[in-house]
Amino acid sequence: MKPVLTPYDLGDGAVAFSTTRKGGCSEGLYASMNVNAFCGDSADAVRANREALADSLGIATERLIIPHQVHGTELRQIGPEFFGLPETVKRMLLDGVDGVLTALPGTCVGVSTADCIPVLLHDPVRHAVAAVHAGWRGTLQRIVQKMVAEMRAAFLTDPATLEAVIGPGISLARFEVGDEVYAQFAEAGFDMERIARRTDKWHIDLPACNRIQLEEAGVAPDHIRMSDVCTYDNADLYFSARRLGIDSGRIYTGILLK
Repeated sequence: MKPVLTPYDLGDGAVAFSTTRKGGCSEGLYASMNVNAFCGDSADAVRANREALADSLGIATERLIIPHQVHGTELRQIGPEFFGLPETVKRMLLDGVDGVLTALPGTCVGVSTADCIPVLLHDPVRHAVAAVHAGWRGTLQRIVQKMVAEMRAAFLTDPATLEAVIGPGISLARFEVGDEVYAQFAEAGFDMERIARRTDKWHIDLPACNRIQLEEAGVAPDHIRMSDVCTYDNADLYFSARRLGIDSGRIYTGILLK
C-alpha cells in the first residue's frame, strides 16, 4: 500500500502535496486513501493510511499533524514541546483548528478538504511552513490573510518571499450558493465582479478569492501556484463532499519542512 500523491513545487526546503483517493485501504466512499478521523471512516483504516503516508514521507506518524477543523479561523503553531504532551492534550490543542504552522524540520502540517480550498505556504528564508483550510466561511473571514500575519509575528516572515499553492477544491462553475452567501461576501468587501458569476443562481470562485487575499497580503503573484483541479469534476481521484456526500473521505494537503 503506497499513497498516490499530487506533488507541488514550493522550493527545495519543503515537500508539499495533496493525497488522492488512491493507494490506501479505506473502503466505499472513503476509498481508499483517507487519513481523516472525523468523517466516519473506520479507525483501523485511518490508522493504517496515516502510517502509510508518514512512511512515504519518511517521518514518524506522530509528526503528521491533522487538526479537527470547524470552518473557523483558529490557528495553531506546532513547537517542539507539542510532541512531549499526552495524546489527549495534543488532540485538544488541534480541536477547532483550521490552520497550522511550524518551523520544525521533519514535521508535516496539513489540512483536510473535500471541496473546500487548501492553501500551503512556505517561507524559504525563515524556514517555516503553514497549511490553511479555507472553506467559504474561512475565506469570508480571510483566514489566509490571518495566517500570513501569524507567520510574520511568529517567524518574522516577509510575505514577498512566501511560496504558495492553492490546492484542489470546488470550482466557480460548481460552487453554487444562495443569495444570502453572495450577500455576505459583498458585505465583507469582496470584489464581486471578479469572484462571482450568475447563471440560475450565484456562483463564487473560492480559489480566486484566496489568490486575491494572498496578493493583498503581500505574496508575489508569481509565487502563487494554482492546482486548477475541481474536486467536484474529479471525484474519481479526489474526494468531493458535494459529489459523494459528507460521509466520504477527505483530501489531506500537507507540507513537510525538510
